[in-house]
Amino acid sequence: MSIKKLVIAGAMAIMMGGAPALADMVFPSLSYRTGPYGPNGIPFADGYADYFTLLNERDGGIGGVKLKVIECETAYNTEKGVECYESTKGEGALVYQPLSTGITYQLIPKATADGIPVLSSGYGRTSAANGKVFEWIFNFPAAYWDGASIAVNHIMDVEGGDINGKKISLVYHNSAYGKEPIRTLEELAKKHGFTFTAIPVDHPGQEQKSQWLQIRRDRPDYVLMWGWGVMNSVAIQEAANIRFPMDHFIGVWWSGSENDVLPAGDGANGYKSLALHGTGIDYPLYADMKKYVIDAGKGAGDGSHAGEVLYSRGVYSAVLAAEAARKAQEISGKKDITSADMRDGLEALEITSARLAEIGLPDFGAEFKATCANHGGSGLGKVQQWDASAKKWNLITDWIASDRELIQALVEEDSAAYAAENNITPRDCN
Repeated sequence: MSIKKLVIAGAMAIMMGGAPALADMVFPSLSYRTGPYGPNGIPFADGYADYFTLLNERDGGIGGVKLKVIECETAYNTEKGVECYESTKGEGALVYQPLSTGITYQLIPKATADGIPVLSSGYGRTSAANGKVFEWIFNFPAAYWDGASIAVNHIMDVEGGDINGKKISLVYHNSAYGKEPIRTLEELAKKHGFTFTAIPVDHPGQEQKSQWLQIRRDRPDYVLMWGWGVMNSVAIQEAANIRFPMDHFIGVWWSGSENDVLPAGDGANGYKSLALHGTGIDYPLYADMKKYVIDAGKGAGDGSHAGEVLYSRGVYSAVLAAEAARKAQEISGKKDITSADMRDGLEALEITSARLAEIGLPDFGAEFKATCANHGGSGLGKVQQWDASAKKWNLITDWIASDRELIQALVEEDSAAYAAENNITPRDCN
């Protein structure tokens, strides 16, 4: 429709006592429901879409504006992820959540140039937490370097505060994602006196015999895992096969879903992983989700994943985007926000316990406040443990802080190098 016709249509609507309809808020979903990572991608994509559907059905959207999720299949392939970005960015995209560190790395320069924010919650480039350099990229509430430190701090708690002389191995997905924690763990090894060994597993991770033979030979005190998809379940089964003590095997928050532990049966009992949020379905929000979305036949899936870890991760990611959109409306003073407004909303986002309770997720996530300089949030995480007999995850710690002094130094170093390589002048956040 031409601009002239749009103006006439708008004028006619006003004359008839109405106003031109506001455009939907568009939230692209770079999903993967196919391929070896599909079993993990499906519950996340369902939770992400279902939360926006809930807001539409129950609340009429956000501030009177309906929400639209445009799903594009990436199969967890970086090239396809970039193609999805290019094919959807012109639809009015407000923010991208790639659910892939590899895709995130590729989108950082593209989205920055296009003026569209990227929110990679709990993944992506950790140094993007420096908002002075990465103005359009956010990774709150915590990033991978936080996760590495949280895992080590948990081990220190178990060991009475001293891990000097201990051996810690990392089994990692041999990709940008899996390599993220290595530098941090190397620095933590120097600081705390433990021996660190990194053991790569090639995509997709179905063959790990040699890696676990090495672990059986090296006899590490603890094994950490940065895995995804089938790699996780295979690793847990292999650990059970060599009788590695499961309570000394700790995965990152992407290696702690029901899909990862159920295949190993009783052998997975006691396995631990980091957690960014609460577990289970016992939250008021899920009662609304059942009423307005799942039972109404409007869910992205059949509703069977509701309450699972990765479904909840999708919901949480959608909550963060939706709350940033509310903040963007508040800051801009308008309902019809742009991607630039959304960036401002993300940078001013504050998640409090009171707000989470209002949403229907009491005590679900950690409190945090984003700022111009801090796009990484609080850096807090919990530890959950699998109970094979009950087939459920139990949170076994309170929020654990990462070593922010060490991590901030690494963030400053890495982001400064990125700024120099890309001729970026860091913003003055004072």
